Amino acid sequence: MAKSSQHLSSKRLFHWTKKVSNEGEETPSTFKSCCNISEGQKLKGTLQAQDADSRISLSLTRKKLQSIAVSRVHSVITAFAKNRAHLQQGLGPQVVGTLFGYRRGHVHFVFQKEPNSTPAFLVELATPITGLVREMASGLVRIALECSKGEEEEKRTCRLVEEPTWRTFCNGKKSGVASRKECGPEEWKILKALGPISMGAGVLPAGNEGEGGGDEIIYMRAKFERVVGSRDSEAFYMRNPDSNGAPELSLYLLRV
Repeated sequence: MAKSSQHLSSKRLFHWTKKVSNEGEETPSTFKSCCNISEGQKLKGTLQAQDADSRISLSLTRKKLQSIAVSRVHSVITAFAKNRAHLQQGLGPQVVGTLFGYRRGHVHFVFQKEPNSTPAFLVELATPITGLVREMASGLVRIALECSKGEEEEKRTCRLVEEPTWRTFCNGKKSGVASRKECGPEEWKILKALGPISMGAGVLPAGNEGEGGGDEIIYMRAKFERVVGSRDSEAFYMRNPDSNGAPELSLYLLRV
């Protein structure tokens, strides 16, 4: 009896010890699993942070690209608006041509889009107005204005009607040098006086002594057909409804 009780107690002790030892063996694996979970959470957090950073950088890149695209669109619209305004101020296929000059002065040639619009081309010829009137009375008149191309960048970008100086030929004869002019107060006064006239020729009364020395102003106004051959050549042909033949007056702009 005593031996059996000791044997049972020893078995119980043995089993309890084994259980404790088994629990002790399981503890490191549990710790490892907890460590693995925490490391996985850290890795997941790192990946989430990297994903958030990449999304932020991608969002910033998209915003930057959008701002660049918007600025380019604005620049294109601005350039188009400027070109459109420039074209509206320029000349079309049909223009109003006016030549005038004081009786003892030189010929002024003006081309406008409309009679009251800003002159797109105003040049003063070396030819006297009385000499041009005699030429036109005798027959057809062909006036050629020539300028040099040059190699400067300004020459390549300058419009033909904006050239400052011209060599003048009237019916094949040299007629001095013509110069481009800005429309000043005196020229504007004459053009405004001719505003109601759409076509015709005549004489305006003499002005003040300080304006042409009190001379009368000879003028002629007509519709001209504008033909653009290239950026270096343009032609203006006067439209005369009373004549079925060639135009009485033609003006050629050439850059050679």
